[in-house]
Amino acid sequence: MSRGTHSFKQGDLTKALKGMVKAGVPLARVEIGVDGKIVLFAGQPEGHPSINPGSDNEWDAVK
Repeated sequence: MSRGTHSFKQGDLTKALKGMVKAGVPLARVEIGVDGKIVLFAGQPEGHPSINPGSDNEWDAVK
């Protein structure tokens, strides 16, 4: 049984995400509507701690 047509293509989402990364914009979240509309939200993800260079966590400097 078919699932029907998809409202967006994975390639479209990939292009949008790569564009944000290339521009250096942090990505908070992505929403995809039932109509296929892709919305990217810039900023820090919720619940994600900001990285502070002067923090006391020694693992912040590990790459």
